[in-house]
Amino acid sequence: MTETPSWSAESWPIAPPSEAEWLRDLCGDGTTGFMPPALPDAAWVLHAMYEHVSGPVEVTYADLHQGGADADRIDPRILAHLESEASDLKGEHPGPDWRRLRWSELAERTGDPLVPEGGYPSHHCFPSAGAGNSWPVSLWSPAEGCLDRPSWNRLIDILTAYSPDGPDTRTLAHHSLMNLLGGSADVDLPAGGELGLVCAGHLRDAKSLYDSPYAECNPANLFAADHSWITNTDIDLWATKVVGPPPLINALLNDTEIEAVRLPWKH
Repeated sequence: MTETPSWSAESWPIAPPSEAEWLRDLCGDGTTGFMPPALPDAAWVLHAMYEHVSGPVEVTYADLHQGGADADRIDPRILAHLESEASDLKGEHPGPDWRRLRWSELAERTGDPLVPEGGYPSHHCFPSAGAGNSWPVSLWSPAEGCLDRPSWNRLIDILTAYSPDGPDTRTLAHHSLMNLLGGSADVDLPAGGELGLVCAGHLRDAKSLYDSPYAECNPANLFAADHSWITNTDIDLWATKVVGPPPLINALLNDTEIEAVRLPWKH
């Protein structure tokens, strides 16, 4: 396994905002990130959800927050996790007592579609998963606006395999204004800062962007300097859109680690 590089300002120096102007021209407003149309194809990488190894329970998060839950009905490991600092880490695996639950598995269990027709992958998905629009505490929902770290790393591997220059592909990371609000760094935006912050680097260092101080997890957009592919993680969604050539998109759709779907109505 290749060691993930550490993020550094030397690997991802701030670039002129003009590097992202073409995305604004293509997509319009990018306050939460630029969402491009299929160029020429697109897929949505679904953010990971998890289920506790003890299995499904009936107690929901709403029950717990409203004080109406009997603690004896909840595995103490679940309660311990919910009370730990680890529960606040967006995009990270919740721990050894949790297994990845694929969207397709939950859809089969509930009878809900993966994504309601005409909609986005978001908190509106899987209305049958819990009572009163609250999921059971045994389910860890996908992170909103944040691709999980394992899927991000795998996505970078696939982008590298389908980029002509491989790991040496010059790559731009766009941190939207909403990204920057969630990051830990105080940033003095350069002129043109209404576009957010753009950093320039190479694909070989892209996994480290997950630990950039400019966002809570991955950047709103990552794109090749030749504009051959683009990713978009919108702050309100449970999936990351990837646009690019059909071979790249087919690789995502057929990958055994990433869970990705086409949404014809959001192409």
